[in-house]
Amino acid sequence: MISNPISLLLLLVFFTVIVDGKGGEHIPTTLDGPFKPVTVPFDNSLRGHAIDLPATDPRVKRNVHGFEPEQISVTLSSTYDSVWVSWITGEFQIGDDIKPLDPKSVASVVRYGMLRYPLSHKAEGYSLVYNQLYPFEGLQNYSSGIIHHVSLTGMFCHTSVFINLPFQDCSGWRFRSSHYNTTSTISHLMSNNPDLVLLVGGVTYANLYLTNGTGSDCYSCSFSDSPIHETYQPRWDYWGRFMQPLVSKVPIMVVEGNHEIEQQAENQTFAAYSSRFAFPSEESGSSSTFYYSFNAGGIHFVMLGAYISYNKSGDQYKWLQKDLANVDRSVTPWLVATWHPPWYSTYQAHYREAECMRVEMEELLYSYGVDIVFNGHVHAYERSNRVYNYSLDPCGPVYITVGDGGNREKMAIKHADEPGNCPDPSTTPDEYMGGFCAFNFTSGPAKGKFCWDRQPDYSAYRESSFGHGILEVKNETYALWTWHRNQDMYNGAADQIYIVRQPDRCTVQPKATRPWRRAFY
Repeated sequence: MISNPISLLLLLVFFTVIVDGKGGEHIPTTLDGPFKPVTVPFDNSLRGHAIDLPATDPRVKRNVHGFEPEQISVTLSSTYDSVWVSWITGEFQIGDDIKPLDPKSVASVVRYGMLRYPLSHKAEGYSLVYNQLYPFEGLQNYSSGIIHHVSLTGMFCHTSVFINLPFQDCSGWRFRSSHYNTTSTISHLMSNNPDLVLLVGGVTYANLYLTNGTGSDCYSCSFSDSPIHETYQPRWDYWGRFMQPLVSKVPIMVVEGNHEIEQQAENQTFAAYSSRFAFPSEESGSSSTFYYSFNAGGIHFVMLGAYISYNKSGDQYKWLQKDLANVDRSVTPWLVATWHPPWYSTYQAHYREAECMRVEMEELLYSYGVDIVFNGHVHAYERSNRVYNYSLDPCGPVYITVGDGGNREKMAIKHADEPGNCPDPSTTPDEYMGGFCAFNFTSGPAKGKFCWDRQPDYSAYRESSFGHGILEVKNETYALWTWHRNQDMYNGAADQIYIVRQPDRCTVQPKATRPWRRAFY
């Protein structure tokens, strides 16, 4: 039984505790499905143009002195009674000749307690500095401030924890345990008082800027002659400051996306992502920051990496097998998986881009009864009917693409099933992910074709608007999913549905003892 239900807000996705009310408009459930596909026409007035907050804006400007802590954030561990606290001390450096700060020059110590005075507990962690290096004429190198990560234990659900960091005023702060349009999304998110924030990749878009800070509206259209794709790393610091009012009080869990690759000298990648966030990797049996798991509010979350090996013979797949086999559905009845590029998106942008990952992992996730999958990457919103292997299936997950939290690249508006929009199959694989698995469909209404000629049956609702989603877990079998559009100013829901588990109908057994698991509508 779920003793501490939560609600989730997604890329942003929130989880928050809300007691279900009675009356009002009828909200459909997945038991009413599958639903006929719905496409909301695009509102051209929303196209807009990306406008960055200037570096002088108080929300992103450094407002601490010396080695006082800033960019404070909280991350959950793999168990309910522990969290990670992260922060940065010292200023970043950028230029041709930089000298990294010494991580050992400032202690990584946190004092904390359930009462403001005295702070009865003390924890020590570790610190690091990362560099983003471009040894080419005219490009600037970057060295971060000192990044600290400390694990706190002995937490209690839904209680206030007071924390004091080195060089911080003794009053400390407390948290509760348990770009364009981005400013609007975060404002709406904070007003809902979530218990957890899930960010499904696409964090700062620092890779859409040159090392001198000059920006671009596309991934590859205005970069220098450097053989390495440039980034402007101070945007990570701007993001950390902008998000601090939220993520210093509400835990944030992050998984990598393509914008976090950030290749640099000696073929290093994902340096900022892996350094700036704390991950419960070791606690969940993972050896990587790219995939891990954790429990929260009756949900077991599996965070998967699309930009690292996902083959059946690889470490991630073997870890996933073990992790899923150890899930106790009597403790965490809900099973949620998330990764960046979607498998079931009908937009032209990134269409079937992660097909090789789907081919490798879908059957495993299905066999263990994953209830919901969250993805980003496509800058629009889409919710699927329950689906498995492109077929409607009452025991398949509901796939939700929420890549509409706000970005510099604008929205995706074209659908692959519309005339003239079906991409050439050879152009669909992601260069970094590699492989080619997106062949023509071999059955169903799109048999012999690469794209459907109408909105696919598995696509229940799609709309090109910026916004965010909220998942409210009510009990062991019901969870309310609500998607809000920014232009509605949080007045009402654009898409809302109860996702209902059917454990009696969709039995879950270890793969080794069950060759197939399927039920038909």
